[in-house]
Amino acid sequence: MKGLTVLRRLRRPRLPSRRVAAGVAAAMVVAVAVIGGLLQTRVETGASSFLPTDDPAMETLREVERSFGGDPVVVLLEDKENKRLLEQPRLSKVLRLEGSIASLPDVASVYGPATTLNQIAGRAQDFIAELAGRRDGVRAQAVSKAREAGASGNAAEAAGERAVAKFDQRYGSLLAEAMPMGMPTLSNPRFVNSVVFEKDGLPRPQWSFLVPNRDAIAILVRPAEGVDAQATSALVGRVEAAVSDAQLDTRRTTVSGVPTVAAALGNEVLTEIPVLAGLAVIGVGACLLLVRWAPLRRRLVPLGVTLAAVAITVSLFGWLQRPLSLGVIAFLSVLLGVGSYYMTYFTHRVRSRTVFVVASATAASFATLALSPLPFVRDLGLTLAFGVLTSTFIGWVVMRGMGTRTTQPDNAERRTGTPRRRSSLVVVAGAFSAVAAAVGWAVLPAIPVESDVSKLAAGLPALEEAEHAREVMHSSGEIRIALTGNDVLTRAGYEWMRTAQQQLVRDHGDVLRPALSLPKLLTFLGADPTEQQLAAGANLLPPYLVGAVLSDDQSTAVLSFGIETNDVAEIARIHEKILDTLPPPPESMRADVTGIPIVGVRANELISGDRVWINLAGILAAGTVLALGLRRRADAVRAVTAAVIATGAGFLLLWASGIAFNPVTVALGSLTAAVACEFTVLLAAAARQGNELLRRAVALAAMASAVGYVVLLVSRIALIREFGMLLGVTVALAFAASAVVVTLTVRDSGADDGTTADDDDDTNGSDSSAERVEVGTR
Repeated sequence: MKGLTVLRRLRRPRLPSRRVAAGVAAAMVVAVAVIGGLLQTRVETGASSFLPTDDPAMETLREVERSFGGDPVVVLLEDKENKRLLEQPRLSKVLRLEGSIASLPDVASVYGPATTLNQIAGRAQDFIAELAGRRDGVRAQAVSKAREAGASGNAAEAAGERAVAKFDQRYGSLLAEAMPMGMPTLSNPRFVNSVVFEKDGLPRPQWSFLVPNRDAIAILVRPAEGVDAQATSALVGRVEAAVSDAQLDTRRTTVSGVPTVAAALGNEVLTEIPVLAGLAVIGVGACLLLVRWAPLRRRLVPLGVTLAAVAITVSLFGWLQRPLSLGVIAFLSVLLGVGSYYMTYFTHRVRSRTVFVVASATAASFATLALSPLPFVRDLGLTLAFGVLTSTFIGWVVMRGMGTRTTQPDNAERRTGTPRRRSSLVVVAGAFSAVAAAVGWAVLPAIPVESDVSKLAAGLPALEEAEHAREVMHSSGEIRIALTGNDVLTRAGYEWMRTAQQQLVRDHGDVLRPALSLPKLLTFLGADPTEQQLAAGANLLPPYLVGAVLSDDQSTAVLSFGIETNDVAEIARIHEKILDTLPPPPESMRADVTGIPIVGVRANELISGDRVWINLAGILAAGTVLALGLRRRADAVRAVTAAVIATGAGFLLLWASGIAFNPVTVALGSLTAAVACEFTVLLAAAARQGNELLRRAVALAAMASAVGYVVLLVSRIALIREFGMLLGVTVALAFAASAVVVTLTVRDSGADDGTTADDDDDTNGSDSSAERVEVGTR
């Protein structure tokens, strides 16, 4: 009977407890939510992510783009022989290509030589027909009036001839100029040549933005306002496909422009995310696995915890319908490195309160990046802050689930030993570090900032294409002068635009290349047109061309200029000169200088002007959290000291190496403070207890994060490579600064300071004593 009872007990399935079942159910719900968020995640790497979205300069750019489209995608077609692209039958192929591109989704407008010529030809035909019809009508009306007045037949005919002569005196020159070129059609090469080229065969200045030289033409494709990076990338792909399908048999075809470079940058980001993330996982995992800091079966647990935090963080952005920008690459590597810290701290019996305090300090430091005017820097700060807190919480839950206790260790379990002496070498290192930090902070304002989108994409093939287009078209970007008012098509508005254009060409013609403007289109009206003539001239021109320079409600007109340089400092100087050159706008009108290069200058100004306080903000935020949360306020002071030293030393190395800040590394203080403060607090605790295992955990954390950053050097994106290199150096500096500060200010006493607890790392008790990670005694 007893044996039967035992057998029944053996056969009875062991049901999970309610607590375990609830935990599994909660984990499944979280997993479904995370997957749902990840499926909705999108990455935004357009030029707008590099620009200050809330700045007035950006608002002005948006207003202009709403009326006239965004910065153009440039299709540059080059041939072997002069003018062949503007001869039949290839000109008709170009016309069909321009039409097919204009029909693509997300295209606001397309400006090309074939469509422009076709529109001019059509208007010229209408104009000539109208003039001829009016001439005949004038003659007939004069003859009729003469006969009604009783004139003879010959006298009436003479009156008709006099009326025609008067008409010819006013309009004959236009007909005389039109007749020698023949019928204005694309199939008439004399018409095409007379419109586009000077007598010496060079393109007319007003055509330079579409015909840069005799063997090249350009098609400008303006994306619709508000098109995101993924749609821009798709648009560039469709444009390239349309060009390929046109079969123009050119010597070289280049599709370039700011949207194209931004699209290439976005495609590279999407390509590199899995590669760099995989390398970071392998690198951090190797550090955790190879270093003997915990039982073998638990060494990869911190990596799993961090990966879960990464997934939750990214999915949250998906649910919020908020795109992730270029910073997502940096986010993955940084969080994989930093997020693994907290599980190792829990494993080494650091009190939960201490771990949460240092994690909160790190999150606060990262969160100060949200003060940046650039969207992708703000995204980086917010994702890192949330990811750190999420990783810490998940690690705490996992450790509790593994049965870890968090009680105060007995005196017998504390390490004791002879305190370490401060060597003179450490004192010298401390003095040298302080001097280096002071010099680094002093030279901080002198370190240049580079925020140009094209230079951030250095190394990508798209940048080489952009450079070739710049050499041919003598333009790497577009600056627009926008005149805004109730009605700008007035004599005062027109005269201001013409004067402004003449002065800019005269004073800055070496760097500004005039493109399209209302004064250029209405040159046939002469020097002093009336408002009636301005209205008639605008109606006479093809709406296709007028819409490029004048809004539908006539409230805004733009003067477009190509700018050859992409150097931010040079563009800033040109901008200042433009503002000095422009005449005061007419009463009740406003003049603005805009364009992506100008907004880029504004972003550079904001970043450069804020560099000191934004670096200090990260350090102060971390120090404040530590001061409020730690039981030992002196550790907060030590942490801030180490962060200041490490950050200053980093600035000194940056200045000495001649490397410019980019929009991410300009906030190096926030990133340095995050790791320096953590290292200092934990190293101080280890020093007070004489706990070598905790020191090893901090060293392991530094190694893991450094490896996570170093893998970024594999990236082809210049910004990401610099970011990885500088953060790798930052971790080394932070660890060194923390070690020096702790060695100089903390005595190894072996006394419990309330930082650790006897959190047994192996509840099953099956590991050997050599593998157990516990405090024990020396």
